[in-house]
Amino acid sequence: MTLLRFPALLLAGLLVTAPLAAAAPDRVLVFSKTAKFRHESIPVAVATLQRLAAAEGMPVDATEDADVFTAANLARYRVVVFASTTGDVLDEAQQAAMEGFVRGGGGFVGVHAAADTEYDWPWYGRLVGAYFKNHPPGLQSTQVQPEHDGQPVGARWPITDELYNYRTNPRAQVRVIATVDEREYEGGQMGDDHPIAWCHAFDGGRSWYTGLGHEAKVYGDANVTAQLARGLRYAAGRSDDC
Repeated sequence: MTLLRFPALLLAGLLVTAPLAAAAPDRVLVFSKTAKFRHESIPVAVATLQRLAAAEGMPVDATEDADVFTAANLARYRVVVFASTTGDVLDEAQQAAMEGFVRGGGGFVGVHAAADTEYDWPWYGRLVGAYFKNHPPGLQSTQVQPEHDGQPVGARWPITDELYNYRTNPRAQVRVIATVDEREYEGGQMGDDHPIAWCHAFDGGRSWYTGLGHEAKVYGDANVTAQLARGLRYAAGRSDDC
């Protein structure tokens, strides 16, 4: 008999088999360093991401230490999350390590102020899909419209959060998965088409972003957490449904 899936062990004169070691689980790095504005919701965002990833069987390391961005260390991860990072958070060598990670098939998830990060690193802007421009004062309430292949799908759901305007509309470069309705709040500057969440294949890897997440309460919204869970699965290559 040929044994294909189990290594043979000789114990007390008997040939027995043992299962091969299980593959290492997809690991997630959650990075939340800030060099400009710091969101009070970051601890809640990190805890939520840890919980969602754990439910997918993906261990999480959370850090604000940019020194973890080396090629050798990033090779341990399947997904890197920028959770409301702001400003210039990586130096050139760390940026190169991140680029290599994505080009090697790694996944990226950006949450809220990830779009308000690294304006002098054009590759990162393309990875995220669009840079932050500004936002209306305070928290605003509107409806989120899920979208698939450019068409509205499912019921709209309410959100109260800091609603970003972006420097460019990312639609031509990404797959938009949700928009917000500017008619229902003050200060929107993107018109009838205001993407708020999207995904795309990028430079050998995968990228997923949501503009929601300023307010800690948002992370208790089942619609938002379901969106984040899909983002983690997409970035990890576990699903094409982002």
